[in-house]
Amino acid sequence: MIGVWALLVYLIVIVLWVTVFRRNVGEAMMIGFVIAVLFNGSAMISNGWTALYDALTDEIVYATILFVLMGYLLERVGVMERMINLLDSVLGGLKGGPAYVATVASAGLGSIVHNQAAIAATVGSVTIPWMDRAKLSRTTSATIVAGNAGMGITFPFSASMFVLVGSTTAGVDLSTNELIVPLIFGGLWCVLHRLIVTAIQVYRSGAEATPKELRPVFRRAFAEGWATLLLFAAVAVPILVTTGPLASFFTERLGSPVEDSVSLIFWIPVVLILAGLALGRARLPRTLASWNEFMQSSLPRFGIVGITVLFAFAGANALASTGLPTQLSGLLSELHVPVWLLALMIGVIVIAVAAPLSSTATMAAVGTVSVAALVSAGVPAPTAAVAVLIFSSCEAAVPPGGAPLYVACGIAGINPLKTFPKMIGYYAVPLTGVGVLVASGVLPV
Repeated sequence: MIGVWALLVYLIVIVLWVTVFRRNVGEAMMIGFVIAVLFNGSAMISNGWTALYDALTDEIVYATILFVLMGYLLERVGVMERMINLLDSVLGGLKGGPAYVATVASAGLGSIVHNQAAIAATVGSVTIPWMDRAKLSRTTSATIVAGNAGMGITFPFSASMFVLVGSTTAGVDLSTNELIVPLIFGGLWCVLHRLIVTAIQVYRSGAEATPKELRPVFRRAFAEGWATLLLFAAVAVPILVTTGPLASFFTERLGSPVEDSVSLIFWIPVVLILAGLALGRARLPRTLASWNEFMQSSLPRFGIVGITVLFAFAGANALASTGLPTQLSGLLSELHVPVWLLALMIGVIVIAVAAPLSSTATMAAVGTVSVAALVSAGVPAPTAAVAVLIFSSCEAAVPPGGAPLYVACGIAGINPLKTFPKMIGYYAVPLTGVGVLVASGVLPV
């Protein structure tokens, strides 16, 4: 059972490095990789190099960097701000309208950007002051913004999804194309949950509608922001080319499956970057010096995400070479528990790990083996992946909470401790239930 022990030590080291030593998750994943390699015994040098080389040459690592660049670009050139203004002009007249704007905007951003902290910062900086004017408490506002940020994980093409698809442990049973549609439905179930939670919090707070004079005029907001909706059309282009009738059309003419020639992982961020450049061209840098500043300011985000994803993949590969998948499947097959109970146990484990770590690190640490465990219990691999991703979307919902929570609380100017009861009651517990229902087949995906 060397692989199971390797996983336990790997998790403990990562959690301690982040929580006790308060170092960044990129360093934690590097150390975790070294720990996983050491458990390979006499083959640690050859297996360690193979694990790292496979991660370095994996297109998913590079695609993740492209997605980070895309999210940063859309944020800096004001595309997301125009989308939020358009939503506010439509929903701001409702009681607690800004809360619904925050929820819908987070879902829209989440389906494109996927960076939870960026979603919380972009949406929160605009909607938290609006929610304050609508008589929602600062604690409620921060809770809504932080809780909504997790939707970036429950839609296709997040870094967490790539970790699952690209890992040796779960990747055998998963492909990007098979996961897209189930994850879209899983994301929509999470949107429904967020809308219900928002409605409950608005009702309990006695929130008011945003005064008409403070809301964007729809005609002007639409004129300025309608084009931002083309981002969703841009995402659809590579998907339509590789699925359905168009895929059959191109496959017949190419003589080989079109999905083998068109990589969704690569082309979706490329298409979105091009769309972002076109939509935000008025606010793009005009000089070499301003371009230099533009790129330098993005480096911290690239550095952490790049190192985290690279060594997350390498660590997962090193764990797999210890025989972990086979050993874990053997252990879980001896439990003989119903699927719903197994899913609940896995959900508790994933959420406990997600509390101190990012969702990407969580997927690398326990996500891949969790999918493998559910598959061994008879759950289809895409369904299992959706359920595990839903569990990991609780990143900010359990103490000590992730970056989105602290971003939202910083904007609202409140102590994060005040949000913990609401985060657990409104987000962590219900999302655990949603994940269990998805894994059990009650909620179809």
